[in-house]
Amino acid sequence: MTRASSSVLPGFNVSCVFTHQNTGVELHMRILSAQINGYLDRASWIRKMFETGTKLKQEFGEDAVCDFSLGNPDQAPPPVMADTLRELAEQATQPMAFGYLPNAGYPFAREALAQHLCSEQGVALEADDLIITCGAAGGINAFYRAVLEPGDEVICIAPYFVEYGFYAQNYGATLKPVPADPKDFSPDMQALEAAITDKTRVLLVNSPNNPTGAVYTREQMQALGEMLARKSEGRERPIFLLLDEPYRFLAFDGVEVPKALGMYEYTVLCSSFSKNLALAGERVGYVALNPAMPDKKSLIAGLILTNRIMGFVNAPAIGQRLMVKALGTQVNAEIYQERRDAMARVLDHAGLEYAMPKGAFYFFPRVPGGDDVAFCAALQKELILAVPGRGFGMEGFVRLAFCCDQAIIERSAEGFKRAVDAFKASL
Repeated sequence: MTRASSSVLPGFNVSCVFTHQNTGVELHMRILSAQINGYLDRASWIRKMFETGTKLKQEFGEDAVCDFSLGNPDQAPPPVMADTLRELAEQATQPMAFGYLPNAGYPFAREALAQHLCSEQGVALEADDLIITCGAAGGINAFYRAVLEPGDEVICIAPYFVEYGFYAQNYGATLKPVPADPKDFSPDMQALEAAITDKTRVLLVNSPNNPTGAVYTREQMQALGEMLARKSEGRERPIFLLLDEPYRFLAFDGVEVPKALGMYEYTVLCSSFSKNLALAGERVGYVALNPAMPDKKSLIAGLILTNRIMGFVNAPAIGQRLMVKALGTQVNAEIYQERRDAMARVLDHAGLEYAMPKGAFYFFPRVPGGDDVAFCAALQKELILAVPGRGFGMEGFVRLAFCCDQAIIERSAEGFKRAVDAFKASL
């Protein structure tokens, strides 16, 4: 007989401690897989900063902390959301109002979304060219489950959203980041082409980009498609171009976000309504295929299957109905532009070097001296929260999310200045 108790050992290695009743010897049994233990050891820097912020707010007060760590859209959803929820409340008494639904999504929702994407992407999409998923993350995972095999490689442009690596590893694949030009974070075409091997299965492109705010041009996207077409010739399996576009709606100064879905026949688009409709918690996204993709019916069938067997099954019924009613609307993008300009003034005042974001709601300024973790610690002394660039695969920078009240941005100006001056003096 033994007695058991839970324990968290150093480095987050979760285990149970069993004490043998006869000998009194403690036996440690590991609960988590080695892979997940490793993930916990190198948990997301975004979450680490968020947790640090929670502690600082408890100590110094909510209004004292300038939190630029988490990209959580803070605007209210478009007014149509409230009207739709009232309509749904009236329908809630009907049988099967929110019952099981087709795994690919409501047919009427897929049809409405296809019509919307026809205009947005400039291609003739039909309902059968897409499925509705549990956010863009659910869509990317469903796609990877359908096409990746152990040993495959997914190429992405660094810096990048940290969970891209976890998504690839979920299916035995490896993420292979290729650094962007650090001056403006544009893709390095020669380096990307050199990174492609026989194991390459996907090139993942996020534009407008998290964390840099870069928006890739039409010419750059066309060049990526042409490169993948060349590299896919003679292969048993093509290389997919995977577009992750949750920030498509948010580009500044008249910058164009290219309609890239139709530029290369093996292009897949994953996106969500988390940012443009402030619907992040409802988890509504989609996977759409280039209508010209060869054998697209097989891939759609695979996506419907993986969406189900991975446990997602459907995007929420309420969320799909909200999406349909809100298509064509969005939060006020001008508010984000005003915040971007305010943050630029703050960084100029502090003497930080940065590339002006062309889209999304992030700055990625360069750190004096290059130690991004130490610089974040210096900012914390001024009650300012940023995320080290190494959390996005590029050291020497920090990410600042400006999806917060403009008053917070303006209030941070002197703190940034003091932190930068003190940090430079310590070098």
